[in-house]
Amino acid sequence: MLDDTDRRILRQYQAAPEIAASDLAGRAGVTPTTLSRRLEALRRSGVLRGVRGVIHWPALGYDVEVSLRVTLDKTAPRAFDEFLAAAREVPEVLELQTFLGVVDVRLQVIARDIAHYQQIYRERLLPLPHISDIESLVHIARLKTDEALPL
Repeated sequence: MLDDTDRRILRQYQAAPEIAASDLAGRAGVTPTTLSRRLEALRRSGVLRGVRGVIHWPALGYDVEVSLRVTLDKTAPRAFDEFLAAAREVPEVLELQTFLGVVDVRLQVIARDIAHYQQIYRERLLPLPHISDIESLVHIARLKTDEALPL
């Protein structure tokens, strides 16, 4: 699917998505025209889905990050759908993941401090439908964050 040129382009693009196209082309060893054509083909094929801004939440005063592992009451026929729809409405929930196993859903939640998290937990998270068990894991340190693929 990807050839060596595509891999070189993606490697360089992952490393520095903000640089000018001419600089990116030079780093990838292709002409700007080839770069443009290849990036467009990668977008059309769904390999390259876009560029996004990454916000450092603590810089905005959100110093607490919590992962919640939720087990749902699976006796309710629409438990997953109703829980996920309600959880999407909580602004402090940054990420939802579903799993097979004892834990059904993981939520990534941010808060300004522990008191703010406690308020979010009591007022917005505990009332979510169909929860049979919930476990909170407060993040202490992020040791590695890397979305780049080893191309």
